[in-house]
Amino acid sequence: MEKNKESKEEGAPPIPQTGSSSLYARMSMLMHFLIFLYATAFWIQIGVMPFLSKQLGADPVMFGYMETVFAVAMLIGGPLFGRFGDLFGARSALIVAFASSFLTYAVLGVASSIPFLFLSRVFGFMMHAMHGAQMVMTDVSGTKERADALGKLGVSYGVGMVTGPFVGGYVTTYFSEQNAAMVAAGLCVIAIVTVVLMVPASTKSRESAMEQERQPQKDNGSVFDVKAISTLLSVDGVLQLIMMKTVVGIPAGVFHAMFAMVNIDRFELTPQTNGYLLSFIGIVTIVMQGFGVGYISKRYPDSITLRVSMIAMSISYLFLCFATRLYLLIVIMVPMVMSGSLLNTIANSAITKLVPEDSTGTSLGLSMATHSVIRTVSPTLGGYMYQWFGYPSFGMLGFVLIGLLAVYLNTGKRLKLN
Repeated sequence: MEKNKESKEEGAPPIPQTGSSSLYARMSMLMHFLIFLYATAFWIQIGVMPFLSKQLGADPVMFGYMETVFAVAMLIGGPLFGRFGDLFGARSALIVAFASSFLTYAVLGVASSIPFLFLSRVFGFMMHAMHGAQMVMTDVSGTKERADALGKLGVSYGVGMVTGPFVGGYVTTYFSEQNAAMVAAGLCVIAIVTVVLMVPASTKSRESAMEQERQPQKDNGSVFDVKAISTLLSVDGVLQLIMMKTVVGIPAGVFHAMFAMVNIDRFELTPQTNGYLLSFIGIVTIVMQGFGVGYISKRYPDSITLRVSMIAMSISYLFLCFATRLYLLIVIMVPMVMSGSLLNTIANSAITKLVPEDSTGTSLGLSMATHSVIRTVSPTLGGYMYQWFGYPSFGMLGFVLIGLLAVYLNTGKRLKLN
């Protein structure tokens, strides 16, 4: 494959200037709209998939295999998607992301057997629209406002997260699960048309584009260039931040995987009450990403913010061990969710600042691959922990892992951030 030279062709949109207020405002509104569509479609599918699987004869074990295939596919696709975006531009990457989403939902919409369900999971390997939107916002934002720009995307995702189940439930009730999946596929078509018509061919800064032209030998243009992808891990601080996200994410992933079961067994919640609790967590996340991240990132260095977030998370997990009433769980979830949202957003922003501008997409892909790794192992690990050690083990896992990491980074190895 060769690099996309579309930005240089006659009639193509000019290469944007990083930090341009008009471009930033336009792309920000557009990315929020696209992420709303993406999240709405994704959460329609989340509601449809279990019922459709059961309808076609899949047992819980088979359903677990499907979700594992989905997580592994996205794990493999994440870095490749980022590499593709660096080579061919964020617009092309977003088109691929929504095309992948369309195929996933369309196959669900026509699924008549379990193999179709597995096929739909495989098509999701490039379903990284959030990653694509983060690439765009990284390109058009300066380093000071980058964390705020990335964090605010979570607000649109949160709105879609609320809208999707409502739309999916309505369509499923009055029509069918397959029709709900086709609605999700339709939203992806709208997104693809929007990207083609409104996103510039290149959102990289003029300086980055000129640097790439001056150093053509630096990149052979291959999406599957493993060496080029892995080279970013040797950049000071990048591997450290990715490992930090992984260590912090494991306890959160385990607890999230077992959250519904824990709520039913320990707190005796009904499905309705559990839904209210999830909505509350979603609201806290939206508030933090919409307002808290920007406020904090503009006032404190990334290194300090990351350390304080880890300390807050570790303490929250310790108190989680002793939560015996629902109101205690609600109180504990506030600092846990806020510090987790802050840490992930700041870490992603910090990684993009450490790597060259022409590699920000790949670096985000490597960073987001940690979520796929965690989703792959969390359900199994969480099930064993809950069966053999009980509810307090979730809090103790988070307290020990994140606490040791916080001590290590505060007294030993320092974070290498710009």
